[in-house]
Amino acid sequence: MNTAEWKALWLEEEAQAHIHGWDFSHLQGRFEEEHDLPWSYRALVREYLRGDMTLLDCDTGGGEFLLSLGHPASNTAAIEGYPPNVELCRETLPPLGIDFRECADPSAIPFPDSSFDRILNRHGAFDPAELFRLLKPGAIFLTEQVGEDNDRDLVERVLPGIPKPFPHKNLREQRAAFEAAGFQILRGEEAYRPIVFYDVGAFVWFARVIAWEFPGFSVERCFDRLLDMQEELEKTRRIQGTIHRYLIIAGK
Repeated sequence: MNTAEWKALWLEEEAQAHIHGWDFSHLQGRFEEEHDLPWSYRALVREYLRGDMTLLDCDTGGGEFLLSLGHPASNTAAIEGYPPNVELCRETLPPLGIDFRECADPSAIPFPDSSFDRILNRHGAFDPAELFRLLKPGAIFLTEQVGEDNDRDLVERVLPGIPKPFPHKNLREQRAAFEAAGFQILRGEEAYRPIVFYDVGAFVWFARVIAWEFPGFSVERCFDRLLDMQEELEKTRRIQGTIHRYLIIAGK
């Protein structure tokens, strides 16, 4: 393909770059990440969760992971603040008996003190003091988070010099914040692992969807750098970057 054909293909990917809930099925078979983390978030949740426990899932997306747990609806609550996902949650969760509430402020979650045995948060915002308020004595908060250095090597390739969107999101600083709020850290781990794209169009779609990491990214703006990626891909059959994740399990 010539450069004009590549541009047309990538512009088409850019135009299609949106998600419903937290659905990356558009990239099925075209990229890989998180398959080799040193922990399994799902397995940890199941290890710490019993059916008689009250559960809150923060920043639930479209409720996809929460629903996959099969936790009793009468003991389940969820919050979400991103408007398209809020509408999806309203359509799907309350009819099942799940207590869903719109909330975009992690410091003002609309539930009473000491409401929950378990609070989950995967890749969402949180405030340790508010979580401490919401948990019952002896209860647990479990989170897997995207760290401040996530995809930074890829960001630098297309948007050099762009500041980190979420500085201070690392295990050391967040562990200290939880301890300052009164929590005991039961487990804390951090990992850097590969993210791999098998075509540049997949990267274009990803960069447009993850706009907070790639602010201002567009095919037009970054076209020459995308061509460099295409040249590398033709030699190595992949474009590789690095994800940053950390895990905290904190007890009240």
